[in-house]
Amino acid sequence: MQRPVTFIIGCTGVGKGSLGRELAKRTGGEIVSLDSMKVYRRMDVGTAKPSSEIRREIPHHVIDVVEPSEDFSVAKYVEHAERAIADIQTRDKPVFVVGGTPLYLKALTEGLFEGPGADPKIRARLHEAAAAHGSATLHRQLQEVDPRAADRIHPNDLRRIVRALEVFELTGKPISALQAQWDLERARFDYILIGVRRELADQNHRTNERVTSMINAGLIDEVKSLLAEPKPLSTAARQALGYAEILQHLEGNVSLADALEMIKINTRQFAKAQRTWFKRFRKTEWIDLAPDTMVSEAAGELFQRRGSLWSA
Repeated sequence: MQRPVTFIIGCTGVGKGSLGRELAKRTGGEIVSLDSMKVYRRMDVGTAKPSSEIRREIPHHVIDVVEPSEDFSVAKYVEHAERAIADIQTRDKPVFVVGGTPLYLKALTEGLFEGPGADPKIRARLHEAAAAHGSATLHRQLQEVDPRAADRIHPNDLRRIVRALEVFELTGKPISALQAQWDLERARFDYILIGVRRELADQNHRTNERVTSMINAGLIDEVKSLLAEPKPLSTAARQALGYAEILQHLEGNVSLADALEMIKINTRQFAKAQRTWFKRFRKTEWIDLAPDTMVSEAAGELFQRRGSLWSA
């Protein structure tokens, strides 16, 4: 009998990656990334990618699959992830899908939302408005026509903001209402959901420490290297948390201190949007981590309760 796929989800920086790796080590399992930015090659520090040493010890999939200059859609993610899951299951290994991109989780477990096709003229006009006035202006427009979508889309996520406004212009209906047809449970395979969460104060403290750690690990030099590449960064890569703010600094728009503060603020806003999204996944078994809880301890307790799911 095939094991269920185990999803380990949570807000950015909460510790879900560490928990997933600990469980994979204990069970001989492999990890499929559920992260929209880890797909990009050479975007390592700002996405908190596992090191090459860790990846040699524990196989990771759907990481480093596309160039930073290329676009990467949710449909492409599903294609990569489903292929990886099938491969791991063929080798009779436990599958841990680990990450914090809710849209990828939704698409992978329930399918893709079929909306209207793209309209190049509408998109071009919206991108011009964003270039002139900033993505936050478009986000405020979205808040007026579709507050539910605006609540779960980060103000810097221009691609999804543009798509939501495009759908509204084409159909006259909010994308959140159209996605209601996508809300029925249509599991593509047997799976369980395990969520990792922390108290807000602890989460914010970890965010601040993470920003400092990324800078010390060379995030600024990493962004400089990406800018020096022959092909320009894709829109999605430029808008990634940490990268967007450092780009503003390197372009002379803000000081380094202000850029770091922006990363912290935008990360907190992103985590809030993630929490809103995750509420819809009602079958999630949540694990609350205290500031002094060791990940190995949490993994051990979880293994005691759920270990039979990952046994051969």
